Amino acid sequence: MVSYKRLNPEDVQFSSALLSEEPRPVHEELSVREPEEASLLPRTSSCSVTTGLLVIGCLLLLLCGCWLLGAMFWLHRPSNQQPHKLPSPAGAQTPDSQIDVGVNNTAAASRRKACSLIPEAWRFDCYPERGVVVTRELCEARSCCFIPASSPSSSATRPSGRNGIPWCFYPQDFPSYTLVSINDTSLGQKGTLVREVKTYYPADILTLEVEIRHETDTRLRVRITDPSNSRFEVPISVPGATKKAKRPVYTIELSKQPFGLIVKRSSTGAVLLNTTVAPLFYADQFLQFSTSLQSQFIYGLGEHRSTFLHDVHWNTLTMWARDVPPMEQTNLYGAHPFYLAMEDGGNAHGFFLLNSNAMDVILQPAPALTWRTIGGILDFYVFLGPDPASVIQQYVEVIGYPAMPIYWALGYHLCRWGYYTSNSTWDVVKSLRNYGIPQDVQWNDIDYMDKFLDFTFDSTKFSTLPNLVKDLHAHDQRYVMILDPGISSVQPEGSYWPYDEGLRRDVFIKDAEGKTLIGKVWPGLTAYPDFSDDVTHEWWHDNLQRFHEKVPFDGLWIDMNEPSNFLDGSTKGCPSSSLENPPYTPGILGGLLRAKTVCATAQQKQSIHYNLHSLYGLMEAKASASALKRIVAKRPFVISRSTFPSQGMYSGHWLGDNRAIERHQLKVIAVSLPCILTFNLLGIPLVGADICGFSEEPQEELCVRWTQLGAFYPFTRNHNAIDMKPQDPTAFSPLARTAMKQALLLRYSLYPVLYTLFHHAHVRGHTVARPIMFEFPKDVKTYGIDKQFLWGKSLLVTPVLDPGVDYVDGYFPEGLWYDYYTGDSLHSQGEDLRLHAPLDKINLHLREGSITPTQAPNLTLWVSSGQPLHLVSALSDDGSASGDLFWDDGESIDTYENNLYSYIIFNVTQNVMTSQVLHSNVEATYITVETAAFYGVKQKPSRVLVNSQDAAFAYRANQVLTVADLGLNLSQNFTISWMF
Repeated sequence: MVSYKRLNPEDVQFSSALLSEEPRPVHEELSVREPEEASLLPRTSSCSVTTGLLVIGCLLLLLCGCWLLGAMFWLHRPSNQQPHKLPSPAGAQTPDSQIDVGVNNTAAASRRKACSLIPEAWRFDCYPERGVVVTRELCEARSCCFIPASSPSSSATRPSGRNGIPWCFYPQDFPSYTLVSINDTSLGQKGTLVREVKTYYPADILTLEVEIRHETDTRLRVRITDPSNSRFEVPISVPGATKKAKRPVYTIELSKQPFGLIVKRSSTGAVLLNTTVAPLFYADQFLQFSTSLQSQFIYGLGEHRSTFLHDVHWNTLTMWARDVPPMEQTNLYGAHPFYLAMEDGGNAHGFFLLNSNAMDVILQPAPALTWRTIGGILDFYVFLGPDPASVIQQYVEVIGYPAMPIYWALGYHLCRWGYYTSNSTWDVVKSLRNYGIPQDVQWNDIDYMDKFLDFTFDSTKFSTLPNLVKDLHAHDQRYVMILDPGISSVQPEGSYWPYDEGLRRDVFIKDAEGKTLIGKVWPGLTAYPDFSDDVTHEWWHDNLQRFHEKVPFDGLWIDMNEPSNFLDGSTKGCPSSSLENPPYTPGILGGLLRAKTVCATAQQKQSIHYNLHSLYGLMEAKASASALKRIVAKRPFVISRSTFPSQGMYSGHWLGDNRAIERHQLKVIAVSLPCILTFNLLGIPLVGADICGFSEEPQEELCVRWTQLGAFYPFTRNHNAIDMKPQDPTAFSPLARTAMKQALLLRYSLYPVLYTLFHHAHVRGHTVARPIMFEFPKDVKTYGIDKQFLWGKSLLVTPVLDPGVDYVDGYFPEGLWYDYYTGDSLHSQGEDLRLHAPLDKINLHLREGSITPTQAPNLTLWVSSGQPLHLVSALSDDGSASGDLFWDDGESIDTYENNLYSYIIFNVTQNVMTSQVLHSNVEATYITVETAAFYGVKQKPSRVLVNSQDAAFAYRANQVLTVADLGLNLSQNFTISWMF
């Protein structure tokens, strides 16, 4: 048995003491610790148990036996997840009454004493199976410690989605792998790991290869693989390094026995990764490792409904794509094994496990995190930032930059399930036009189809659908339709080309016997296209092309692509095997891998569904985007429900089937914001929730406030369910309708800002809807804020999320802020402020030092985007500001890559605004700059010059200078100056 290293809480190094430690030299990239040097927690010396203690122990057992039985029965109930403070090692000892000291085996008593010294927060679960009441016998059969934890948040039972302080946990000497050799490579190091003692899971892989790649100065990659047998690896393209980083900002230490990896930030010594805190498992269907965390501030790990800042108090997040309306403590539509972590002083780092198998991610208050997956390999990245925005840029560089959306994707989208006819759909479009409410895109749900069959439309109820689409195009509007992956398998032979041709080309997923797997979705019995096969991509394109000739749609909404199944597995069930019932099943909804999806044993081109399940939506999005490029010859617009890392390259995402009425009425709006922010971290900035809610019927106030917030979702769509009352803006009172119209026109006026932000996301990996902490990483007060957010770095959005109020409280980081509408200034010391918020207003503020380009809004973005620009400069105390604008034709593919764009930067300094055209294209020549406003001009100018010519101006008492009737061509440099 080897000595297992474990961290004291103080060793995790998130105190100021850490920062005072002498950092390791940068050139000391990796050091190998010998076994005796490697221990981060001092070994506990063995203590003999005296005869007196034995006698006392026996008496205690006799006196307290009944009490113990009752207490344990109570403690075995499911956890209520009450948070608790981190106990010190000395205070973590379990009361003697909870330890069986009546054992006459000195070694066993000594071992239990050592177990009791492990703080509760640092106990890593040795018996994670759900639905099992963990007893001492079960636990000790795994050679683990068993102590019923003292906190009421503990549990010996693991209900799905929840856990508490484990009663059964690893001792310090639990066997793990040993690093038996290590050699230098052109990219870093490569070593061999050997395990001498098998674990309690079948098919241990006893010899492993670990490869450490110093890919860039801020990116480290580690791969742990089976050198004897190839295992499934996620088939997404990632950048490959050709040479070792020269000046990495990280250092690496290796523990030989037991094996462990420690990654530190060179500049501060902060420990970013420490896998020595718990043993490494690497069996065929159970891979697990743990790490300490630098702080409790952890973000990412989608897709889950939760706060933006994750709770680290015994919180399990399960990843396995699932069709389920968003709810807490549940694996949802997508899987994203990436987290962002904050450190002391405002630094940040990220971690990405490139693995698509079902997994649990366990957060515990040490703080520490455990990755537990049931397949593939351990292939992970550490991103060094050092600020949150840099971490996301480095992550997106690996998974792929999000696509630049077509311009109309940023307009207002309207949909519902239950229009029933194409004429009723058309009537809604006309109604919005009549009320002057902007709309760019009209959608249809599955009711447009003939018997819910893909690539068809109901020739009776939707007979005028082609004419509707033609009318939309005539009004510069677009049409998007839904498609589900399930293809009906029961239509008469020769009558349904998608299935007949699919069989001929062999594009469908097979069952374990090699026959077409049949499930059930909306059209009844269905087959599932295998999007891991290029042949399927071509078949998908051909189906879309054939339908486009009948209904010239503009974009695709791909739903039900987890993939969803109304059955568990198939019409024939699933075979009994370790793939369907693995030794360990993560906490997925339904408790089975096949729950409401296809069999894990299903066969696909690239692998079995067991490995590919959570990739299904990504692969369908890739096929859909590729097909649309060929069909419409413009940027593809795809919105997908299921997502995986690199999804942003091909599609956006909506947050699924939310509800308009939940426990706290208007609070339903608030739960969307953490998800919007999280998906921006995950490289999918084109994201939004169904405005006004998909199911249930919203109250008028709810829909108004939701429309105001939804106007600032990167993707803005109103959608509701069948048999619900209409909830588009025209369905409400004149007051509500006007408020919604104003919110949407406000969005359209800010199109130049939003479009430029998406350009930066596409080219540099920036976020669009941005957490406030990204811009103020040293302000710890911002770390938990998910009820406000920024567009980019400077436009602060503070929505009303409470019912029946005409005010909203918002946090303003330290600095100078301006009311977007009036230019009134406020100086904040980093404080909460109460803002006036009547029903027709959403509060917006501009950060000092920014320049915001806007346009006069119109009914569509095609018209709006041709309007003159209005520039709003929010000056810093020193009178400076800056901003930029990206402009192209809005729809051509790869305009940036092909140099078919204009890029202009604006600056204000010393009372002079300048524009500088860094890259020019014909599109900018069609746009003029008509007005400019300057917030924070401290006194009235005596003169204003535009390109050295006198110009008329206005100056208000709130220090706002406005210059109008400029007529400046955007494609030419200009200056605006003033003097006193």
